Amino acid sequence: MKPVRGRLLALGIIVVLSGAFFLPSTPYFAMMPAWWQEYFPSKGTRLGLDLQGGMHLVLEVQTDKAVEINLDRTADGINGLLEENDILDAEVKRIDQTNVQVVVSGEHLESEIETVISETYATLIRRSSDEEGVLIFGISEQEAKRIKEGAVEQALETIRNRVDEFGVAEPLIQTQGLKEIVVQLPGIKDPKRALRLIKSTAQLEFKLLDEDHVLARELPQLIAAGQEDSTLQEFADRIPEEDEILFERQVNLDSGVVSKVPYLIKKQAMLTGDLLTDARVQVGEFNEPYVSISFDRTGGKIFDTVTAANVQKRMAIILDDTVYSAPVIQERISGGRAQITGSFTHQEAADLAIALRAGALPAPVAIIQNLTVGPSLGRDSIEKGATSMAIAAFLVVVFMIYYYRISGLIADVALVLNVVGLIGALGGLEATLTLPGIAGIILTIGMGVDSNVLILERIREEIRQEKPVRLAIDAGYNKALLTIVDAHVTTLITGFALFVFGTGPIKGFAVTLCLGIGINLFTALVGTKVVYDIGNNRWRFKRLSV
Repeated sequence: MKPVRGRLLALGIIVVLSGAFFLPSTPYFAMMPAWWQEYFPSKGTRLGLDLQGGMHLVLEVQTDKAVEINLDRTADGINGLLEENDILDAEVKRIDQTNVQVVVSGEHLESEIETVISETYATLIRRSSDEEGVLIFGISEQEAKRIKEGAVEQALETIRNRVDEFGVAEPLIQTQGLKEIVVQLPGIKDPKRALRLIKSTAQLEFKLLDEDHVLARELPQLIAAGQEDSTLQEFADRIPEEDEILFERQVNLDSGVVSKVPYLIKKQAMLTGDLLTDARVQVGEFNEPYVSISFDRTGGKIFDTVTAANVQKRMAIILDDTVYSAPVIQERISGGRAQITGSFTHQEAADLAIALRAGALPAPVAIIQNLTVGPSLGRDSIEKGATSMAIAAFLVVVFMIYYYRISGLIADVALVLNVVGLIGALGGLEATLTLPGIAGIILTIGMGVDSNVLILERIREEIRQEKPVRLAIDAGYNKALLTIVDAHVTTLITGFALFVFGTGPIKGFAVTLCLGIGINLFTALVGTKVVYDIGNNRWRFKRLSV
Protein backbone atom coordinates (compact mmCIF):
# COMPACT_ATOMS: atom_id res chain seq x y z
CA MET A 1 0.00 0.00 0.00
CA LYS A 2 2.96 2.35 0.38
CA PRO A 3 3.12 3.33 -3.30
CA VAL A 4 -0.64 3.87 -3.29
CA ARG A 5 -0.48 6.04 -0.18
CA GLY A 6 2.26 8.17 -1.68
CA ARG A 7 0.34 8.78 -4.88
CA LEU A 8 -2.88 9.36 -2.98
CA LEU A 9 -1.09 11.94 -0.81
CA ALA A 10 0.29 13.66 -3.94
CA LEU A 11 -3.22 13.87 -5.42
CA GLY A 12 -4.57 15.31 -2.17
CA ILE A 13 -1.83 17.94 -2.04
CA ILE A 14 -2.53 18.97 -5.65
CA VAL A 15 -6.25 19.35 -4.95
CA VAL A 16 -5.64 21.41 -1.79
CA LEU A 17 -3.06 23.67 -3.46
CA SER A 18 -5.29 24.13 -6.50
CA GLY A 19 -8.10 25.30 -4.25
CA ALA A 20 -5.75 27.65 -2.36
CA PHE A 21 -4.37 29.14 -5.58
CA PHE A 22 -7.82 29.58 -7.12
CA LEU A 23 -9.22 31.21 -3.96
CA PRO A 24 -8.00 34.77 -4.86
CA SER A 25 -10.17 34.57 -7.98
CA THR A 26 -13.29 34.26 -5.81
CA PRO A 27 -15.05 36.74 -3.46
CA TYR A 28 -14.18 34.48 -0.48
CA PHE A 29 -10.51 35.50 -0.55
CA ALA A 30 -11.35 38.74 1.29
CA MET A 31 -12.51 36.62 4.25
CA MET A 32 -9.15 34.86 4.62
CA PRO A 33 -6.73 35.88 7.44
CA ALA A 34 -3.89 38.33 6.77
CA TRP A 35 -1.16 35.66 6.96
CA TRP A 36 -2.93 33.64 4.24
CA GLN A 37 -3.09 36.66 1.93
CA GLU A 38 0.60 37.39 2.60
CA TYR A 39 2.06 33.95 1.87
CA PHE A 40 -0.24 32.73 -0.89
CA PRO A 41 -0.77 34.29 -4.34
CA SER A 42 -3.13 37.21 -3.89
CA LYS A 43 -4.08 38.23 -7.43
CA GLY A 44 -5.59 35.03 -8.78
CA THR A 45 -6.60 34.47 -12.39
CA ARG A 46 -7.10 37.74 -14.23
CA LEU A 47 -9.56 38.21 -17.05
CA GLY A 48 -8.26 39.34 -20.41
CA LEU A 49 -9.48 42.26 -22.45
CA ASP A 50 -11.95 40.11 -24.40
CA LEU A 51 -13.63 38.91 -21.20
CA GLN A 52 -13.91 42.02 -19.05
CA GLY A 53 -13.92 44.71 -21.72
CA GLY A 54 -11.52 47.60 -22.12
CA MET A 55 -9.36 49.34 -24.70
CA HIS A 56 -6.90 47.96 -27.24
CA LEU A 57 -4.58 50.44 -28.92
CA VAL A 58 -1.80 50.03 -31.45
CA LEU A 59 0.41 53.13 -31.60
CA GLU A 60 3.05 53.91 -34.19
CA VAL A 61 6.04 55.98 -33.12
CA GLN A 62 7.09 58.31 -35.94
CA THR A 63 10.77 57.48 -35.64
CA ASP A 64 11.80 59.45 -38.73
CA LYS A 65 10.43 62.57 -37.07
CA ALA A 66 12.48 61.75 -33.98
CA VAL A 67 15.66 61.86 -36.08
CA GLU A 68 14.64 65.23 -37.51
CA ILE A 69 13.96 66.65 -34.05
CA ASN A 70 17.35 65.42 -32.90
CA LEU A 71 19.08 67.12 -35.83
CA ASP A 72 17.13 70.35 -35.30
CA ARG A 73 18.40 70.47 -31.73
CA THR A 74 21.89 69.64 -32.95
CA ALA A 75 21.76 72.50 -35.46
CA ASP A 76 20.68 74.89 -32.70
CA GLY A 77 23.51 73.63 -30.51
CA ILE A 78 26.08 74.09 -33.29
CA ASN A 79 24.88 77.62 -33.88
CA GLY A 80 25.38 78.49 -30.20
CA LEU A 81 28.74 76.72 -30.15
CA LEU A 82 30.04 78.77 -33.08
CA GLU A 83 28.88 81.99 -31.41
CA GLU A 84 30.79 81.05 -28.27
CA ASN A 85 33.92 80.62 -30.43
CA ASP A 86 33.39 84.06 -32.04
CA ILE A 87 32.34 82.57 -35.38
CA LEU A 88 29.42 84.88 -36.07
CA ASP A 89 29.26 84.73 -39.85
CA ALA A 90 28.01 81.12 -40.13
CA GLU A 91 24.46 79.97 -40.87
CA VAL A 92 23.43 76.54 -39.56
CA LYS A 93 20.33 74.57 -40.56
CA ARG A 94 19.09 71.04 -41.16
CA ILE A 95 18.83 70.32 -44.89
CA ASP A 96 17.29 66.83 -44.79
CA GLN A 97 16.55 64.02 -42.36
CA THR A 98 20.17 63.10 -41.62
CA ASN A 99 22.33 66.14 -42.50
CA VAL A 100 23.09 69.60 -41.11
CA GLN A 101 24.54 72.36 -43.30
CA VAL A 102 26.93 75.11 -42.14
CA VAL A 103 27.35 78.04 -44.57
CA VAL A 104 30.36 80.27 -43.86
CA SER A 105 30.49 83.73 -45.45
CA GLY A 106 33.46 85.17 -43.54
CA GLU A 107 37.17 84.62 -43.25
CA HIS A 108 37.08 81.60 -40.95
CA LEU A 109 38.66 78.43 -42.29
CA GLU A 110 36.54 75.37 -42.83
CA SER A 111 39.04 73.27 -40.88
CA GLU A 112 38.66 75.54 -37.84
CA ILE A 113 34.85 75.13 -37.86
CA GLU A 114 35.15 71.37 -38.39
CA THR A 115 37.47 71.11 -35.38
CA VAL A 116 35.13 73.10 -33.14
CA ILE A 117 32.10 70.99 -34.14
CA SER A 118 33.82 67.59 -34.00
CA GLU A 119 35.12 68.22 -30.45
CA THR A 120 31.57 68.61 -29.13
CA TYR A 121 29.50 66.48 -31.52
CA ALA A 122 31.50 63.29 -31.90
CA THR A 123 28.62 61.42 -33.57
CA LEU A 124 28.53 63.82 -36.57
CA ILE A 125 30.35 62.80 -39.74
CA ARG A 126 31.81 65.35 -42.19
CA ARG A 127 30.35 64.83 -45.65
CA SER A 128 31.72 66.13 -48.92
CA SER A 129 30.29 69.29 -50.51
CA ASP A 130 30.81 70.75 -54.00
CA GLU A 131 30.12 74.33 -52.88
CA GLU A 132 32.81 76.55 -51.43
CA GLY A 133 32.15 77.75 -47.91
CA VAL A 134 29.53 75.05 -47.30
CA LEU A 135 30.13 72.32 -44.73
CA ILE A 136 27.78 69.36 -44.36
CA PHE A 137 27.68 67.19 -41.27
CA GLY A 138 25.50 64.10 -40.98
CA ILE A 139 24.78 61.17 -38.73
CA SER A 140 25.55 57.57 -39.58
CA GLU A 141 22.92 54.90 -40.19
CA GLN A 142 23.90 53.34 -36.89
CA GLU A 143 23.33 56.62 -35.02
CA ALA A 144 20.00 57.16 -36.80
CA LYS A 145 18.98 53.63 -35.78
CA ARG A 146 19.96 54.38 -32.17
CA ILE A 147 17.83 57.54 -32.19
CA LYS A 148 14.84 55.65 -33.61
CA GLU A 149 15.16 52.83 -31.06
CA GLY A 150 15.51 55.42 -28.31
CA ALA A 151 12.36 57.16 -29.52
CA VAL A 152 10.38 53.92 -29.26
CA GLU A 153 11.79 53.20 -25.78
CA GLN A 154 11.00 56.77 -24.78
CA ALA A 155 7.41 56.51 -25.98
CA LEU A 156 7.01 53.16 -24.21
CA GLU A 157 8.25 54.62 -20.90
CA THR A 158 6.11 57.73 -21.27
CA ILE A 159 2.97 55.71 -21.96
CA ARG A 160 3.71 53.34 -19.08
CA ASN A 161 4.10 56.30 -16.69
CA ARG A 162 0.83 57.79 -17.88
CA VAL A 163 -1.07 54.52 -17.58
CA ASP A 164 0.29 53.98 -14.05
CA GLU A 165 -0.94 57.46 -13.17
CA PHE A 166 -4.36 56.60 -14.62
CA GLY A 167 -4.58 53.61 -12.27
CA VAL A 168 -5.53 50.81 -14.70
CA ALA A 169 -5.16 47.37 -13.14
CA GLU A 170 -2.84 44.94 -14.96
CA PRO A 171 -2.30 46.89 -18.21
CA LEU A 172 -0.40 45.33 -21.10
CA ILE A 173 2.12 47.73 -22.68
CA GLN A 174 4.72 46.29 -25.02
CA THR A 175 6.50 46.91 -28.30
CA GLN A 176 5.38 45.23 -31.51
CA GLY A 177 7.73 45.19 -34.45
CA LEU A 178 10.22 48.03 -34.84
CA LYS A 179 8.12 51.08 -34.08
CA GLU A 180 4.70 49.98 -32.84
CA ILE A 181 3.45 49.86 -29.27
CA VAL A 182 0.50 47.74 -28.15
CA VAL A 183 -1.52 49.06 -25.20
CA GLN A 184 -4.29 46.99 -23.62
CA LEU A 185 -6.27 48.53 -20.74
CA PRO A 186 -8.69 45.94 -19.29
CA GLY A 187 -11.73 47.24 -17.44
CA ILE A 188 -11.19 50.87 -18.51
CA LYS A 189 -14.25 52.99 -17.75
CA ASP A 190 -13.33 56.18 -19.62
CA PRO A 191 -11.60 55.35 -22.94
CA LYS A 192 -11.52 58.98 -24.15
CA ARG A 193 -9.74 60.19 -21.03
CA ALA A 194 -7.25 57.31 -21.25
CA LEU A 195 -6.54 58.16 -24.87
CA ARG A 196 -5.83 61.82 -24.01
CA LEU A 197 -3.56 60.73 -21.19
CA ILE A 198 -1.58 58.33 -23.34
CA LYS A 199 -1.02 60.85 -26.14
CA SER A 200 0.19 63.61 -23.81
CA THR A 201 3.89 64.17 -23.12
CA ALA A 202 5.75 63.35 -19.91
CA GLN A 203 7.08 66.37 -17.98
CA LEU A 204 10.69 66.20 -16.79
CA GLU A 205 11.86 68.63 -14.09
CA PHE A 206 14.97 69.26 -12.00
CA LYS A 207 14.13 70.58 -8.52
CA LEU A 208 16.10 71.19 -5.33
CA LEU A 209 15.33 69.36 -2.10
CA ASP A 210 14.39 71.55 0.87
CA GLU A 211 16.60 69.76 3.41
CA ASP A 212 16.89 72.76 5.73
CA HIS A 213 13.23 72.67 6.75
CA VAL A 214 12.42 70.75 9.92
CA LEU A 215 9.73 68.74 8.12
CA ALA A 216 12.36 67.17 5.84
CA ARG A 217 13.94 65.51 8.88
CA GLU A 218 10.61 64.26 10.22
CA LEU A 219 9.46 62.51 7.06
CA PRO A 220 9.69 58.69 7.26
CA GLN A 221 12.66 57.23 5.43
CA LEU A 222 10.56 54.58 3.73
CA ILE A 223 6.86 53.79 3.37
CA ALA A 224 4.96 50.93 1.78
CA ALA A 225 3.60 51.42 -1.73
CA GLY A 226 0.01 52.63 -1.57
CA GLN A 227 0.51 54.75 1.56
CA GLU A 228 1.36 57.94 -0.32
CA ASP A 229 -2.05 59.56 0.21
CA SER A 230 -2.06 58.87 3.95
CA THR A 231 1.47 60.29 4.26
CA LEU A 232 0.44 63.45 2.41
CA GLN A 233 -2.62 63.83 4.65
CA GLU A 234 -0.51 63.36 7.77
CA PHE A 235 1.84 66.23 6.91
CA ALA A 236 -0.55 68.35 4.78
CA ASP A 237 -0.89 71.22 7.28
CA ARG A 238 2.89 71.45 7.80
CA ILE A 239 4.10 71.55 4.20
CA PRO A 240 5.52 75.02 3.39
CA GLU A 241 3.70 76.88 0.64
CA GLU A 242 6.76 76.83 -1.61
CA ASP A 243 7.38 73.07 -1.09
CA GLU A 244 5.72 69.76 -1.94
CA ILE A 245 6.17 66.11 -1.01
CA LEU A 246 7.05 63.74 -3.84
CA PHE A 247 8.02 60.07 -3.75
CA GLU A 248 10.78 57.91 -5.21
CA ARG A 249 9.96 54.31 -6.09
CA GLN A 250 12.34 51.65 -4.76
CA VAL A 251 12.24 47.90 -5.35
CA ASN A 252 13.93 45.37 -3.06
CA LEU A 253 15.96 43.17 -5.42
CA ASP A 254 15.72 40.13 -3.13
CA SER A 255 12.02 40.18 -2.23
CA GLY A 256 10.62 42.31 -5.08
CA VAL A 257 8.72 44.45 -2.55
CA VAL A 258 7.98 47.99 -3.80
CA SER A 259 8.51 50.87 -1.34
CA LYS A 260 8.37 54.65 -1.60
CA VAL A 261 10.83 57.26 -0.29
CA PRO A 262 9.21 60.65 0.52
CA TYR A 263 11.13 63.89 -0.18
CA LEU A 264 10.37 67.50 0.69
CA ILE A 265 11.04 69.30 -2.60
CA LYS A 266 10.85 72.92 -3.64
CA LYS A 267 8.08 73.53 -6.16
CA GLN A 268 10.13 75.83 -8.38
CA ALA A 269 11.73 73.88 -11.24
CA MET A 270 15.34 74.89 -11.78
CA LEU A 271 15.44 73.18 -15.16
CA THR A 272 12.95 71.33 -17.38
CA GLY A 273 13.28 68.45 -19.80
CA ASP A 274 12.76 70.51 -22.93
CA LEU A 275 16.34 71.74 -22.51
CA LEU A 276 17.77 68.20 -22.35
CA THR A 277 19.15 66.88 -25.64
CA ASP A 278 20.31 63.38 -24.72
CA ALA A 279 20.67 60.82 -21.93
CA ARG A 280 22.52 57.56 -22.29
CA VAL A 281 24.18 54.88 -20.18
CA GLN A 282 27.96 54.99 -19.82
CA VAL A 283 30.38 52.76 -17.88
CA GLY A 284 32.94 54.28 -15.48
CA GLU A 285 36.55 53.30 -14.91
CA PHE A 286 35.55 50.81 -12.21
CA ASN A 287 32.93 49.22 -14.49
CA GLU A 288 30.05 50.96 -12.69
CA PRO A 289 27.19 52.23 -14.89
CA TYR A 290 26.08 55.84 -14.76
CA VAL A 291 23.79 58.07 -16.81
CA SER A 292 25.35 60.80 -18.94
CA ILE A 293 23.04 63.71 -19.79
CA SER A 294 23.48 66.62 -22.19
CA PHE A 295 21.69 69.97 -22.30
CA ASP A 296 21.32 72.42 -25.14
CA ARG A 297 23.13 75.76 -24.94
CA THR A 298 20.46 77.46 -22.82
CA GLY A 299 20.08 74.45 -20.55
CA GLY A 300 23.85 74.18 -20.12
CA LYS A 301 24.09 77.77 -18.91
CA ILE A 302 21.20 77.35 -16.48
CA PHE A 303 22.62 74.07 -15.16
CA ASP A 304 26.02 75.72 -14.69
CA THR A 305 24.47 78.53 -12.64
CA VAL A 306 22.26 76.24 -10.56
CA THR A 307 24.98 73.74 -9.68
CA ALA A 308 27.49 76.50 -8.84
CA ALA A 309 25.04 77.98 -6.32
CA ASN A 310 24.01 74.66 -4.74
CA VAL A 311 27.16 72.58 -4.22
CA GLN A 312 26.67 69.77 -1.64
CA LYS A 313 22.89 70.09 -1.96
CA ARG A 314 20.57 67.48 -3.47
CA MET A 315 18.72 67.92 -6.72
CA ALA A 316 15.74 65.71 -7.57
CA ILE A 317 15.18 64.45 -11.11
CA ILE A 318 11.40 64.23 -11.46
CA LEU A 319 9.33 62.65 -14.22
CA ASP A 320 5.55 62.91 -14.02
CA ASP A 321 5.71 63.91 -10.34
CA THR A 322 7.74 60.78 -9.54
CA VAL A 323 11.30 61.15 -8.26
CA TYR A 324 13.68 59.01 -10.27
CA SER A 325 16.88 60.09 -8.55
CA ALA A 326 18.01 62.65 -5.97
CA PRO A 327 21.82 62.93 -6.26
CA VAL A 328 24.10 65.30 -4.35
CA ILE A 329 25.66 68.11 -6.42
CA GLN A 330 29.36 67.48 -5.76
CA GLU A 331 30.74 70.44 -7.73
CA ARG A 332 29.88 73.09 -10.28
CA ILE A 333 28.96 71.45 -13.59
CA SER A 334 29.81 73.39 -16.73
CA GLY A 335 29.69 72.59 -20.44
CA GLY A 336 26.10 71.39 -20.57
CA ARG A 337 27.03 67.84 -19.59
CA ALA A 338 26.47 65.99 -16.33
CA GLN A 339 26.58 62.53 -14.81
CA ILE A 340 24.00 60.86 -12.62
CA THR A 341 25.78 58.30 -10.46
CA GLY A 342 24.51 55.96 -7.78
CA SER A 343 24.23 52.30 -6.84
CA PHE A 344 22.80 51.47 -10.25
CA THR A 345 22.62 48.13 -11.94
CA HIS A 346 23.03 48.46 -15.69
CA GLN A 347 19.28 47.88 -16.12
CA GLU A 348 18.41 50.57 -13.57
CA ALA A 349 20.74 53.04 -15.29
CA ALA A 350 19.19 52.18 -18.66
CA ASP A 351 15.69 52.69 -17.24
CA LEU A 352 16.66 56.10 -15.85
CA ALA A 353 18.18 57.14 -19.19
CA ILE A 354 14.98 56.13 -20.95
CA ALA A 355 12.92 58.08 -18.42
CA LEU A 356 15.06 61.17 -18.93
CA ARG A 357 14.75 60.95 -22.68
CA ALA A 358 11.01 60.41 -22.29
CA GLY A 359 10.62 63.87 -20.85
CA ALA A 360 13.21 65.52 -23.06
CA LEU A 361 12.67 64.29 -26.58
CA PRO A 362 9.12 63.11 -27.18
CA ALA A 363 8.54 61.54 -30.59
CA PRO A 364 5.16 62.00 -32.27
CA VAL A 365 2.88 59.00 -31.86
CA ALA A 366 0.08 58.07 -34.26
CA ILE A 367 -2.84 55.80 -33.37
CA ILE A 368 -3.20 53.17 -36.09
CA GLN A 369 -5.71 50.93 -34.28
CA ASN A 370 -8.23 51.78 -31.58
CA LEU A 371 -10.67 49.10 -30.45
CA THR A 372 -12.94 49.35 -27.43
CA VAL A 373 -14.53 46.18 -26.03
CA GLY A 374 -17.61 46.92 -23.95
CA PRO A 375 -18.09 45.19 -20.57
CA SER A 376 -21.41 43.73 -21.76
CA LEU A 377 -19.61 41.98 -24.62
CA GLY A 378 -17.06 40.67 -22.11
CA ARG A 379 -19.78 39.29 -19.83
CA ASP A 380 -21.44 37.67 -22.84
CA SER A 381 -18.11 36.03 -23.77
CA ILE A 382 -17.70 34.69 -20.22
CA GLU A 383 -21.23 33.29 -20.17
CA LYS A 384 -20.89 31.62 -23.56
CA GLY A 385 -17.42 30.29 -22.69
CA ALA A 386 -18.68 28.86 -19.39
CA THR A 387 -21.72 27.38 -21.11
CA SER A 388 -19.60 25.72 -23.79
CA MET A 389 -17.29 24.28 -21.11
CA ALA A 390 -20.22 22.95 -19.10
CA ILE A 391 -21.84 21.35 -22.18
CA ALA A 392 -18.55 19.80 -23.32
CA ALA A 393 -17.81 18.42 -19.85
CA PHE A 394 -21.36 17.05 -19.43
CA LEU A 395 -21.35 15.25 -22.80
CA VAL A 396 -17.94 13.75 -22.13
CA VAL A 397 -18.94 12.54 -18.64
CA VAL A 398 -22.15 10.97 -19.92
CA PHE A 399 -20.41 9.28 -22.86
CA MET A 400 -17.64 7.80 -20.69
CA ILE A 401 -20.12 6.38 -18.16
CA TYR A 402 -22.34 4.97 -20.93
CA TYR A 403 -19.53 3.38 -22.90
CA TYR A 404 -17.09 2.28 -20.17
CA ARG A 405 -19.46 2.01 -17.17
CA ILE A 406 -17.64 2.08 -13.79
CA SER A 407 -14.26 2.51 -15.48
CA GLY A 408 -15.72 5.47 -17.35
CA LEU A 409 -16.79 7.00 -14.04
CA ILE A 410 -13.20 6.63 -12.76
CA ALA A 411 -11.98 8.36 -15.92
CA ASP A 412 -14.45 11.19 -15.24
CA VAL A 413 -12.93 11.64 -11.76
CA ALA A 414 -9.54 12.09 -13.42
CA LEU A 415 -11.12 14.59 -15.78
CA VAL A 416 -12.43 16.63 -12.84
CA LEU A 417 -9.00 16.49 -11.20
CA ASN A 418 -7.53 17.71 -14.49
CA VAL A 419 -9.79 20.78 -14.61
CA VAL A 420 -9.28 21.52 -10.90
CA GLY A 421 -5.50 21.32 -11.26
CA LEU A 422 -5.54 23.53 -14.37
CA ILE A 423 -7.67 26.22 -12.75
CA GLY A 424 -5.42 26.14 -9.68
CA ALA A 425 -2.28 26.43 -11.81
CA LEU A 426 -3.70 29.45 -13.67
CA GLY A 427 -4.47 31.09 -10.32
CA GLY A 428 -1.05 30.28 -8.88
CA LEU A 429 0.72 31.75 -11.91
CA GLU A 430 -1.63 34.77 -11.83
CA ALA A 431 -2.21 34.13 -15.53
CA THR A 432 -4.60 36.12 -17.70
CA LEU A 433 -7.58 34.11 -18.90
CA THR A 434 -8.80 34.99 -22.38
CA LEU A 435 -11.43 33.53 -24.68
CA PRO A 436 -8.79 31.47 -26.54
CA GLY A 437 -7.63 30.35 -23.08
CA ILE A 438 -11.09 28.93 -22.42
CA ALA A 439 -10.80 27.14 -25.76
CA GLY A 440 -7.50 25.69 -24.51
CA ILE A 441 -9.26 24.37 -21.38
CA ILE A 442 -11.94 22.71 -23.51
CA LEU A 443 -9.24 21.15 -25.72
CA THR A 444 -7.53 19.88 -22.55
CA ILE A 445 -10.77 18.16 -21.54
CA GLY A 446 -10.79 16.40 -24.90
CA MET A 447 -7.16 15.29 -24.54
CA GLY A 448 -7.89 14.01 -21.04
CA VAL A 449 -10.65 11.82 -22.41
CA ASP A 450 -8.40 10.62 -25.23
CA SER A 451 -5.76 9.43 -22.76
CA ASN A 452 -8.29 7.49 -20.70
CA VAL A 453 -9.85 5.94 -23.81
CA LEU A 454 -6.43 4.59 -24.84
CA ILE A 455 -5.90 3.08 -21.40
CA LEU A 456 -9.36 1.55 -21.14
CA GLU A 457 -9.19 0.03 -24.64
CA ARG A 458 -5.86 -1.60 -23.76
CA ILE A 459 -7.39 -2.99 -20.55
CA ARG A 460 -10.31 -4.39 -22.58
CA GLU A 461 -7.87 -6.18 -24.89
CA GLU A 462 -6.09 -7.78 -21.94
CA ILE A 463 -9.36 -8.89 -20.33
CA ARG A 464 -10.49 -10.46 -23.65
CA GLN A 465 -7.34 -12.57 -23.43
CA GLU A 466 -8.67 -13.80 -20.06
CA LYS A 467 -5.94 -12.27 -17.94
CA PRO A 468 -6.65 -11.55 -14.25
CA VAL A 469 -8.03 -8.10 -13.58
CA ARG A 470 -4.93 -6.84 -11.74
CA LEU A 471 -2.59 -7.98 -14.53
CA ALA A 472 -4.95 -6.62 -17.20
CA ILE A 473 -5.00 -3.18 -15.57
CA ASP A 474 -1.19 -3.08 -15.16
CA ALA A 475 -0.65 -4.25 -18.75
CA GLY A 476 -3.19 -1.74 -20.08
CA TYR A 477 -1.40 1.16 -18.43
CA ASN A 478 2.07 -0.06 -19.48
CA LYS A 479 1.09 -0.53 -23.13
CA ALA A 480 -0.71 2.82 -23.38
CA LEU A 481 2.09 4.72 -21.64
CA LEU A 482 4.35 5.38 -24.65
CA THR A 483 1.45 6.32 -26.93
CA ILE A 484 0.07 8.79 -24.38
CA VAL A 485 3.48 10.36 -23.67
CA ASP A 486 4.26 10.63 -27.38
CA ALA A 487 0.93 12.39 -28.14
CA HIS A 488 1.32 14.78 -25.19
CA VAL A 489 4.96 15.66 -25.86
CA THR A 490 4.32 16.49 -29.53
CA THR A 491 1.35 18.67 -28.54
CA LEU A 492 3.45 20.29 -25.79
CA ILE A 493 6.11 21.24 -28.36
CA THR A 494 3.45 22.86 -30.51
CA GLY A 495 2.05 24.74 -27.51
CA PHE A 496 5.50 25.94 -26.52
CA ALA A 497 6.11 27.24 -30.05
CA LEU A 498 2.78 29.11 -29.94
CA PHE A 499 3.78 30.68 -26.62
CA VAL A 500 7.24 31.77 -27.82
CA PHE A 501 6.23 33.15 -31.21
CA GLY A 502 2.59 34.09 -30.59
CA THR A 503 1.23 37.32 -29.16
CA GLY A 504 -1.79 38.27 -27.06
CA PRO A 505 -4.64 35.73 -27.29
CA ILE A 506 -2.36 33.12 -28.91
CA LYS A 507 -0.18 33.15 -25.79
CA GLY A 508 -3.28 32.73 -23.62
CA PHE A 509 -4.29 29.66 -25.59
CA ALA A 510 -0.74 28.25 -25.41
CA VAL A 511 -0.51 28.72 -21.62
CA THR A 512 -3.71 26.80 -20.86
CA LEU A 513 -2.83 24.13 -23.42
CA CYS A 514 0.69 23.49 -22.03
CA LEU A 515 -0.49 23.50 -18.40
CA GLY A 516 -3.40 21.20 -19.27
CA ILE A 517 -1.10 18.72 -21.04
CA GLY A 518 1.27 18.46 -18.06
CA ILE A 519 -1.56 18.07 -15.54
CA ASN A 520 -3.40 15.59 -17.77
CA LEU A 521 -0.36 13.32 -17.95
CA PHE A 522 -0.34 13.10 -14.15
CA THR A 523 -4.08 12.61 -13.66
CA ALA A 524 -4.42 10.05 -16.49
CA LEU A 525 -1.41 7.89 -15.58
CA VAL A 526 -1.37 8.37 -11.80
CA GLY A 527 -4.83 9.56 -10.70
CA THR A 528 -6.93 6.77 -12.21
CA LYS A 529 -4.30 4.06 -11.46
CA VAL A 530 -4.53 4.92 -7.76
CA VAL A 531 -8.27 4.21 -7.78
CA TYR A 532 -7.76 0.80 -9.45
CA ASP A 533 -4.92 -0.11 -7.06
CA ILE A 534 -6.96 0.81 -3.99
CA GLY A 535 -9.89 -1.28 -5.30
CA ASN A 536 -7.68 -4.27 -6.06
CA ASN A 537 -5.97 -4.15 -2.67
CA ARG A 538 -9.29 -3.93 -0.80
CA TRP A 539 -11.71 -6.05 -2.84
CA ARG A 540 -9.53 -8.21 -5.09
CA PHE A 541 -11.51 -7.61 -8.30
CA LYS A 542 -12.56 -10.75 -10.16
CA ARG A 543 -14.35 -8.75 -12.86
CA LEU A 544 -13.99 -5.20 -14.10
CA SER A 545 -16.81 -3.03 -15.43
CA VAL A 546 -15.18 -1.64 -18.55
